[in-house]
Amino acid sequence: MYQVETVVALLIVVAALAIVAKRVAVPYPVMLVVAGLALGFLPGPPPLKLNPETVLLLVLPPLLYPAALFTSWRDFRANIAPILWLAIGLVLVTILAVGVVAHALGGVPWAAAFALGAIISPPDAVAATAISRRLRLPSRIVTILEGESLVNDATALVAFRFAVAAVLIGSSFSFGAAGLRFLGVASGGIGFGLLIGWIAYHVQRRLDDPPIQITISLLTPFAAYIPADRLHVSGVLAVVTAGLFLGWHSPRTLTSRTRLYGQIFWEMVVFLLNGLVFVMIGLQLRGILGRLADQSALTLITQGILLSATAIVVRMLWVFSSSYLPRPLSGSLCQHCPTPPWRHTLIVGWTGMRGVVSLAAALAIPLTLPDGSPFPGRDYILFATFCIIFATLVLQGLSLPTLIRALRVEDDGAAEIEERAARIKANEAALAYLEELKGNAEVPLEVLARLRAEYDDRLRQLEAFARSSTDGGPRPSTRLYQRLEQEALTVERRTIIQLRDEYVINDEVLRRIQRDLDLAEARLRGSRAD
Repeated sequence: MYQVETVVALLIVVAALAIVAKRVAVPYPVMLVVAGLALGFLPGPPPLKLNPETVLLLVLPPLLYPAALFTSWRDFRANIAPILWLAIGLVLVTILAVGVVAHALGGVPWAAAFALGAIISPPDAVAATAISRRLRLPSRIVTILEGESLVNDATALVAFRFAVAAVLIGSSFSFGAAGLRFLGVASGGIGFGLLIGWIAYHVQRRLDDPPIQITISLLTPFAAYIPADRLHVSGVLAVVTAGLFLGWHSPRTLTSRTRLYGQIFWEMVVFLLNGLVFVMIGLQLRGILGRLADQSALTLITQGILLSATAIVVRMLWVFSSSYLPRPLSGSLCQHCPTPPWRHTLIVGWTGMRGVVSLAAALAIPLTLPDGSPFPGRDYILFATFCIIFATLVLQGLSLPTLIRALRVEDDGAAEIEERAARIKANEAALAYLEELKGNAEVPLEVLARLRAEYDDRLRQLEAFARSSTDGGPRPSTRLYQRLEQEALTVERRTIIQLRDEYVINDEVLRRIQRDLDLAEARLRGSRAD
């Protein structure tokens, strides 16, 4: 019962802190980690204990799946070279560098030290995306950061499992063996993910029931991860592959209602899971420090700073070197990759915040060895993981907006340009279809005229917006139109609520009209974001 009460209390804390973070313009992962740290040192009940065997299972699949589901496959494929340089090359280099430093500073056995390197090697997708999207970075930077986060977890977790297994059986850690193992589990995970995606696609396309389809969507990442993990292939890549496959096909298979409800559902799941885990990062620290009481606080803090600096410096060096030096070695994989401006490279290098995946992997370390003795260096690994998460989230997360403003890097508007062009083509196609119906005796001319007037009006707005964007001039008429439309929607909403309050209409009628107004307002908000 205590566990349930603790989870409910933490969810309340997460919601409250997210509101505060929005008010003070601080990324919510940073606020949650700091608050969790403060809560962890308050007197009261012990922190929530997690079963290491279930951490990765409960956290990873539902976080990775929506990230893959809403990723643009076109942009991912176009930037595959820089994504793989970061997701595979950088992860392996970070594992090696952090492992060497941890072994030298803390005396951690080699295999356990490399396990620490694997734990903190993948940057957190949610923290990076939450900050980068709020700052409206160029679309290519966002694509690379999100694509990196989809693949680097697989690389890191394969190395992590290999290092932990080496500790458990008492063998040495071999990068060569781990590399061969990665190729096998990666190909197996991709193949299994395609199978699960194909099955889910054929199930979903035969349904038209949002609650059932969203339930299937929730179960899909677990259906990909659990069997793949039991088959000793990459469950992470299975989830990512299934998500990418279904994300490409969902516009054809899902109904509009399912897409609307599904996107909101996954946003809520990701927010709650991340909120819980980010708060729990801080809650774990008090117990960890208690078990490390035989070491001085100054020594531990110094080592945490050095390990954090190692992770940050290695990423910066790798990002710059892989952006400019090894391009001739990339072959056909990168022959069409543009050379990025140094400002963009600096931002990608600095956007290396660690978070949920690192904590989940650290908590998944076994408590004991097969003979019953404690896992060597487990508490030290947890402490170092917290230090690196805290340092990267707070230092990099809070300084990133200032860095972006100082470098004067702004959104290139590529997505908005593509969106307007697509909307214009879609409206022109609809007008052409209405033109074909003119000779149809079953369609009244007044109905066609009304529809055509609506599409003509939309098309004029889109073309005027596109011209003003190209000219670089102000768009007072568009902004005025949007403001007046918002005010008109507010008047409509107030009127139907008054009619309900006066018992002229019932609540069912109110909700039906209000849904149309909500969709209209959502479209208006989307056009404002342009």
